[in-house]
Amino acid sequence: MSSVYYYIPALLLLVSFVLRVPGLVRHWRDPLVRSVAVVIPLGAVVFFFAAPPTVSAVNALTGVANFSAPLVYAVVTAGSAGVINLMLTWQGGPEERRRAATLWCAGVYGAVIVTLLALFALGDAPDERLQDFDTYYSTTPYLREMIVLYLVAHAVATAVLSVLCWRWAREVTGLLRAGLVLIVAGGVLGLGYTAGKLLAVGARWTGHDWDGISTTVAPSMAALSSLLQCIGFALPTVGHSLHKQWRRRSRYHRLGPLWEIMRLVIPYELVRIPPWSSLSRRHLRRTCDIRDGLRLLAPYLEHRAGTDVRGPGRATVPGALKPGAAEHAALVVAAFDSLRTRPCDGDGDGSVQSLIDSDDGLVRLSDAVRVMAARGGYATAGHGRNGHGRTGHDPSAAPRKAVS
Repeated sequence: MSSVYYYIPALLLLVSFVLRVPGLVRHWRDPLVRSVAVVIPLGAVVFFFAAPPTVSAVNALTGVANFSAPLVYAVVTAGSAGVINLMLTWQGGPEERRRAATLWCAGVYGAVIVTLLALFALGDAPDERLQDFDTYYSTTPYLREMIVLYLVAHAVATAVLSVLCWRWAREVTGLLRAGLVLIVAGGVLGLGYTAGKLLAVGARWTGHDWDGISTTVAPSMAALSSLLQCIGFALPTVGHSLHKQWRRRSRYHRLGPLWEIMRLVIPYELVRIPPWSSLSRRHLRRTCDIRDGLRLLAPYLEHRAGTDVRGPGRATVPGALKPGAAEHAALVVAAFDSLRTRPCDGDGDGSVQSLIDSDDGLVRLSDAVRVMAARGGYATAGHGRNGHGRTGHDPSAAPRKAVS
């Protein structure tokens, strides 16, 4: 099997770990973050040290023929324990129960690692084998037991991980379920890797040569298994992040109609945000502008308490607003009034202050403004520049998309 199939997964896992480093530093106290910080580097180390060129280099560096074999076995075993611990932490549950399970897992697999190293020290492996160590020494005392112990420990860890993920996947939905299913699929391939290795070893015991399964088929299944499981672990987090970003961008654009009106109502020039600014900064600036405008319109939004606004051109616009803003102020008042008549869609007690304080309320008010402007023919975004450099309103101008 080409060394590329070892180094590419190692590189992908290393890049994945590097991308997570800032989050790991910020949230190091989180047990789940610490588990991820252990599992991903271990996966990269496994593929790197299992590559034939690395195996040869490690053997030459240590001066011990086949020293890479117990080293790779130990790292794979540690990785198996780390994945189980990651799964237990990810699933959550009572802290004491999770901690006890983690200690048991670490203790059992720690003992397995010590046993693997001891069996290698007791065995005799004088001939360096870069790819077929498992089958070449499958009949050698002590090394035979070391190989079988490693494969059984890996199979047990893979089976436990798959069972835990499958049970959890039956209780959840969405991206979390999809991620768990991918982990289970990777576990099935991992069991295929172990089965292939055991078949090749067993064939040697019976005098047959099935080494191709161990040196070609099994490593390919292991690489694909690791890829699926990495995607499975990352999918819920990455998917949630992308969904959150999409919602934020959607809310930003939905606030556009209301923000355009505030630009036409507020008598001072709004702060300009460069187009290359982050979405978070532009969204914050937009909501601040809207809240400033709504505070100026507060007496007219509370028209049920004494102020009567019946439509465009009939509102008494306060002096604090820009001249010619009556039509736009009336549109906001009418949109707010339509929200107050639907208590199920409102926020808080339906007051202006609760609207201003609620991000969801601002989005719904902007949606109502957009709908009412479309139905009633209000001009919500026409504007131009006057001689003083201040934004003025041209009622005949066609609406255009809000920009910041």
